[in-house]
Amino acid sequence: MPKRLFDYQNGDDIKLPVLIKSADVRLAKNGKKFIAFVFQDKSGHITGMMWDASADAIAQFKPGMVVQLNGKREVYHDSPQVKIYNLRLATQEEGADPKAFMERAPEAASTMEEEIGTFVFDILNPNWNRIVRRIMNNHHNQFFSYPAAKSNHHATEGGLAFHTLSILRLAKHIGEQYPGINTSLLYAGAILHDMGKTIELSGAASTEYTIEGNLIGHIVLIDEEIVKACDALSIDPGDEDVMMLRHMVLAHHGLLEYGSPVRPEILEAEILHDLDELDASINMMTNALAHTQPGEFSERLFGMDNRRFYKPAKLQHYTKK
Repeated sequence: MPKRLFDYQNGDDIKLPVLIKSADVRLAKNGKKFIAFVFQDKSGHITGMMWDASADAIAQFKPGMVVQLNGKREVYHDSPQVKIYNLRLATQEEGADPKAFMERAPEAASTMEEEIGTFVFDILNPNWNRIVRRIMNNHHNQFFSYPAAKSNHHATEGGLAFHTLSILRLAKHIGEQYPGINTSLLYAGAILHDMGKTIELSGAASTEYTIEGNLIGHIVLIDEEIVKACDALSIDPGDEDVMMLRHMVLAHHGLLEYGSPVRPEILEAEILHDLDELDASINMMTNALAHTQPGEFSERLFGMDNRRFYKPAKLQHYTKK
């Protein structure tokens, strides 16, 4: 089986085709331009810098392109990085199909769609159910193929739907543990909370923020979609149940400084925020630890306050048989 990015260890020479996930042109202290790359294949993604980048290189190496990477794996600020020796576009023989290099959610879109459908069925409030169904229909293809983020958590094809489904599964257990929770509201909020990312982001192949994503953001975008759905369905957006659903998505980042225009002031909104944080954090940590040797620390995770996490050398995992 051909080697992949994370089959190489620190100090190893790397020579393989990879996908350019992002290519940001920046200005160095000496006034010369360089390209900050993120390369990826199915094993994960890694950064690399092309210093003194020529105009031809800047024009040639764009996100979404497959390149033949020749370099060396190193560590910079506790994170893996590639020192680039040479870069060129990959040939058809080497593999030039971007989809062959993209990380994917661990479950198929059809499987996730079927299970999410069972949660929609359990949304018993008719207004919430109709709003959720309409918005899901309007954004169906993007919802089941887009990542949940450009980087950090669930940044894979299908990551948005998988993140949503993970929260729904957690919400179901929370509802069983605490019977007073309105699970219809929690499910509706969970399904819609990141749906605005189908507008905020450009897609899975070379994820960038759209103009709407940069200027408005997914939280306000999905609130607008709820109001549009109400207009189309002849539902008063000022009704209390609609206001509660809008509050769920508007408050799900928890803090004003994290992008929420309001803080959670409904029980189910606080739960959604907590489950969103929990699932994102676990995903970031498990991804990093999967690329960490036992007895060592992971790379620093920007989304986890730039902390590293230790992978025990001898601790065994016990599972039920």
